[in-house]
Amino acid sequence: MKYPEFISHLKHDIFSQVWLFQSNEEHSKGVATLAASFTKKIGFEDWGVVMGLLHDKGKEQEGFQRYIRKLSGFMPEIKNAERTPHAYVGALLAKRLYPKSFPLLSMPIMAHHAGLYDFGDFMEKMKADIPVDIQCDNPTDIELKMPKDKVWHSQDMHHLVRVLYSCLVDADFLDTEEFMDKGRSESRKNQKSLKELLPILDSYLDNLSKSVEKTELNKLRSSIQSRCRACSVEAPGFYSLTVPTGGGKTLSSLVWAMNHAVKYGQDRIIIAIPYTSIIVQTAAILRKIFGAENVLEHHSVFDADTALKSYGEDMDEMKLRQRLATENWNYPIVVTTNVQLFESMFSNKPSACRKLHNICNSVLILDEVQMLPTEHLQPIVDGLSVYERLFHTSVLLTTASQPVLSGNHRGCNYTVNLKGLSSVKEIIPSEMCLHDKLRRVNLHFDNHPIGYDDLAEKLTQYDKVLCIVNTRRDAQEVYSRLPKEGCTYHLSRMMCSAHIQKVIAEIKSALINPEIKIVRVVATQLIEAGVDIDFPIVFRQEAGLDSVLQAAGRCNREGKLGISDAYVFSFNHPLPPGTLSKGCNTLKNMIGVTDWFAPDTMKDYFIRLYANSSTFDKVDVKKRMDIKELCFELVAEEFRLIDNKGKSVIVNYENSLALVQEIKNKGISYNLMKKLSKYMVNLREKDFMKLKKERLLEEIVEGIYLLPDRKQYDINTGLVTDNHWLEEILIQ
Repeated sequence: MKYPEFISHLKHDIFSQVWLFQSNEEHSKGVATLAASFTKKIGFEDWGVVMGLLHDKGKEQEGFQRYIRKLSGFMPEIKNAERTPHAYVGALLAKRLYPKSFPLLSMPIMAHHAGLYDFGDFMEKMKADIPVDIQCDNPTDIELKMPKDKVWHSQDMHHLVRVLYSCLVDADFLDTEEFMDKGRSESRKNQKSLKELLPILDSYLDNLSKSVEKTELNKLRSSIQSRCRACSVEAPGFYSLTVPTGGGKTLSSLVWAMNHAVKYGQDRIIIAIPYTSIIVQTAAILRKIFGAENVLEHHSVFDADTALKSYGEDMDEMKLRQRLATENWNYPIVVTTNVQLFESMFSNKPSACRKLHNICNSVLILDEVQMLPTEHLQPIVDGLSVYERLFHTSVLLTTASQPVLSGNHRGCNYTVNLKGLSSVKEIIPSEMCLHDKLRRVNLHFDNHPIGYDDLAEKLTQYDKVLCIVNTRRDAQEVYSRLPKEGCTYHLSRMMCSAHIQKVIAEIKSALINPEIKIVRVVATQLIEAGVDIDFPIVFRQEAGLDSVLQAAGRCNREGKLGISDAYVFSFNHPLPPGTLSKGCNTLKNMIGVTDWFAPDTMKDYFIRLYANSSTFDKVDVKKRMDIKELCFELVAEEFRLIDNKGKSVIVNYENSLALVQEIKNKGISYNLMKKLSKYMVNLREKDFMKLKKERLLEEIVEGIYLLPDRKQYDINTGLVTDNHWLEEILIQ
């Protein structure tokens, strides 16, 4: 049997019963071609070629060739076939052949399997020698240079390294997959371009315009869309779309993004959203317009069986396409979480960084941008600036309450500063006066603290009312005091995602059902931003102005009631410390405001909030990613958009136990864990330890816990931390 001298991959074909080989030369050239097509978008085409040609040179070692022949079963008789590291060899060759490009070229090559190293660890590995059995000839006569059409700063280098790394990693995966699994490779193809999708959007909007009532509100929504379309031809950069709730922000932002991307040849639209509830809602709208084959919904609790059920017999193929696309975001429209976007942007792992090159040459929509955590604003702003300035990414900031992300701002002392974006262009001019035209709510503040009983009594005076509180405990306490008449609901993160989505759907249905007279809801803030519900009266516990206005946006959403009322109240117990308390205190200090909905009021609020901030870079990313340090691994470990110190447990809801049984029978898998994620609740450490101490938790596999007792999950309020067995004993 003839086979290559240097094998990169091999497999045994079960149909022909023959061994198939991919030579190292074939693989390297394939990766070089793909990597070059990715790096071309940022002006580094030649770098992609060189990375691809050098990345697997280490596989030419005699030790690696013995290892791959034995491991595959091709030559089981081989002795002394230990695992042989190979990535470092290409990095060493890159330094030798292209010394002027060190370490930018060597770092992605060194890391393409294990992940990007901190600079100190990287330099230690670079002390190794090139193995004697490696040919050191330059595979190309390319001379590497930095693109001259852009200005590069030292602080840009860490993002450049990550993007180059992303290009190499994705190219390596894709070329390997093309050889090892042709079927999977084919499933990734045949997406439509944004140019092909634009007429579909135009047709949808045209039909929508013909079918809706010619109300003043719908006329205003149409004018906002027209303004977005007109502004879309302006040069790539940072834009903001500040539209009060009810103004049709989702469709308007899509109009701008689609037209802008087609005008400037950008590849995709990526929409990042803070809450999964809004993602589910937004993705459903987009699938209705473009079809699931063009819309990727990427978050931890994505329910493919529900979202893709219309595909019938083809659903399995569509699920595979979507799952593959989550690896690298090679889809025309991506809807994801802020966490997924920004933690990937600061990650060092191949699986997370693989998608980064597909953020380049794209339109990025940051929805509900006011939700970005203040303590991470500096690295987020810096990262966005690099992608916009160097990687041809246009960024649209959308919200009903726009934060101030441009200019420079001082925190609580002279050492704390936020260096914001240099320029952000607002799409909607102030003369459109949207906050006046879309005004549907009067805001009332009650400065007299009340208890749970008093609040419950106030809520029962209304048949249809929404009450938003700040903590899970507050939600449960208020809900427990409401009379269970009509439709009375509770919403909090003590409920699993599947339960939350079901309740939101029931609330929406109840609100439009004329036979249901009473609809009362007590919820945490998970419902206040972007969730499309409409109540005549809203109560909101004291919070920051952005949260208060978002809550008011759930009131009289369609403007059919003239002007409705939203009430801000406080409990007779203190707020938890942290971001929530800071926002509330900032709001209390804004004396003499006459119009809480005015853009200038919101601007003033955020300037005051920033002035009280003790940090804009909680984990000191800016310093650790300086060219002198380049701490990729350390930053990846510490940069967390949500400081989640709790523990997730699987609850007994719907068919979760059947899925758990599958894991017990078949072992853990990606698909099973994906299905189970919507039945998980994240608990505080002390609540988790309490349940564990009382032996209510079962560890089904290492680190994954189940709360199997059905009585520990209340059908109305979710997970119960009090041991019901002890309660029953005490009652008896």
